[in-house]
Amino acid sequence: MVLPIHYNHIVQAALYSSIDSELAAFLHEKGHLDGKRTFKMFAFSLLRGPYAIDNKHNSIKFTGEIRLTVSSPAEEFCQSLANTLLTRGNIRLGEAELAVEKVYAQQFKVAKEEVFLRTLSPVVLYSTLLRPDGRKYTCYFQPGEPDYDKLLNSNLQKKYRALFRTEPPAGEVRAKALGRQRMSIINYKGTIIKGYSGKLLLTGPIPLLQIAVDGGLGGKNAQGFGCVEMVAGGK
Repeated sequence: MVLPIHYNHIVQAALYSSIDSELAAFLHEKGHLDGKRTFKMFAFSLLRGPYAIDNKHNSIKFTGEIRLTVSSPAEEFCQSLANTLLTRGNIRLGEAELAVEKVYAQQFKVAKEEVFLRTLSPVVLYSTLLRPDGRKYTCYFQPGEPDYDKLLNSNLQKKYRALFRTEPPAGEVRAKALGRQRMSIINYKGTIIKGYSGKLLLTGPIPLLQIAVDGGLGGKNAQGFGCVEMVAGGK
């Protein structure tokens, strides 16, 4: 299977096509609201499997079994996706129709106020700022920079309010990079997005850590950013 190197939008479209049509319409057109902010409440990983990059044609060729991780705190989304994939037995990625051989369901339960995470797709945290001439520009942040924890915490609190319709618990989430963070630059439908991948230690209120694990870290989760998995002791 051959895809463009920047394939996030193709996987996103495939997922919307693999859930109940009414749910897909709700998420695409409205989503879960916190004030003016809207959240789709799902995240997905990079495609994983053997591949070769063709720089001349800006494409990536997968040559074997492909794995995709999708996470969401919304039970309705998880059930709809699993049921559709199992019933249909295939998923379309761009021009390619792939057989769905296995669907695994796993719930990571946060049990204490710290969690070790590995990113499955880059985490995106950013602020939109104004230049002296009034033009807007986007500043992206990585773990360890002053605004990273502030933006991460604010994002998780908004997701909590949007999902549960109540105020989040007191306390703040903080992130510590474990080892080197790898920067990725992705072209999503003509917009350049910068994110960081690696291992992280998150500390803070358990409900907010659970939202991070289930719904993704940072922004643009439904565009293929911030999908994470729990790991033992940072291994």
